[in-house]
Amino acid sequence: MALLAIPAGLSSFGTAGATDAAKWDEVLAEARGQTVYFNAWGGSENINAYIRWAGEEVKARFSVDVVQVKLDDTAKAVSTVLAEKIADRDSDGSVDLIWINGENFAAMKRQGLLFSPGWAMRLPNWPFADIRNQPTITTDFTIPTDGLESPWGAAKLVFFHDEARTEKSTLPDSAAGLLTWAKEHPGRFSYPQPPDFMGTTFLKQVLTETIADKTKLQKPFDEATFKQDVAPLFAYLDQLHPLLWRKGKAFPQNYPDMKQKLTDGELDIIFAFNPAEASAGITAGELPDTVRSFVFSGGTIGNTHFVAIPYNAKAKAGALVLANFLLSPEAQARKQDPKVWGDPTVLDVAALPDKESAAFQALDLGIATLSSDQLGLALPEPHPDWMTRIESEWIKRYGAAN
Repeated sequence: MALLAIPAGLSSFGTAGATDAAKWDEVLAEARGQTVYFNAWGGSENINAYIRWAGEEVKARFSVDVVQVKLDDTAKAVSTVLAEKIADRDSDGSVDLIWINGENFAAMKRQGLLFSPGWAMRLPNWPFADIRNQPTITTDFTIPTDGLESPWGAAKLVFFHDEARTEKSTLPDSAAGLLTWAKEHPGRFSYPQPPDFMGTTFLKQVLTETIADKTKLQKPFDEATFKQDVAPLFAYLDQLHPLLWRKGKAFPQNYPDMKQKLTDGELDIIFAFNPAEASAGITAGELPDTVRSFVFSGGTIGNTHFVAIPYNAKAKAGALVLANFLLSPEAQARKQDPKVWGDPTVLDVAALPDKESAAFQALDLGIATLSSDQLGLALPEPHPDWMTRIESEWIKRYGAAN
């Protein structure tokens, strides 16, 4: 969904107002009785159930009500906040907390739609955040977070295969290796059509591996060199598409569709952006128990997802309380449990107190989940400008085929 253009003069950051996370007792007092409208993607029932649990806990402990506003596109919430700013609704916004990262965060930061720089770093649970090993906690798709969003979970591109059908020794170890594998196994791989999130993530992986100067991806693209910079990506895709499922004339709808096609034997390699997805799928009976995960030795795309507070949120104190709870060791450990969600933690588990650390160590992450050592290097996300343009070019080239 395209974001609205913001008029000149409306691009300053939202101010802290009377709510300061450094004065936590005052925040807790102010939050009592507030209702937090948490705008979050609602396409997964296990995630929705986790959010319901978090809301129940926050209600019981802090007398804050949480209402999940289920989104199919985060940009809708961003556009709502922007429309309210244009209408001078600067203190009674309808969005209190947003699940966000990437392009949507960049847009909100650029357009002055976010609450108080630094609030996230003043949360009581911030010291547990693993900023040492997870640099994407402080840099979101190359954009400095400046404490404008609080980390919620980690993500990394991981591939899956069914070892009952596909020998581990034959698996690709890079984008180039995947192309070679596809030539030897035509019709057994595909990816969702961009702008589907998973399809775009696959393009990011190939772009990162094929672009001549990777440093260019850490800043907005240069129009003068764009075609030259992405030529290797599209040369790769031109070779890959005839080798895809249905010869690239159609594409899986999304990750669940890929998952079903792996189960049905239509695809031999699929991928997700959560290292626990394969184990979660096995536990839910959606994947055979012979499915296993793998990554490329040179690294795969990784990032952090966050929650952010709009500058005009009506329940800022309540939003701070919910954000802090979501960052707590208790909530993070529950979230990482594949039986609940399986979303990796953003906390430095080794640095937690013994009791909290033990809760993570006791988790059964599942037979198909790679350890942190096995997951290897997390490649940085490209600057958001790249993918907006690449998605457009992809649709021009291949979109009509679907």
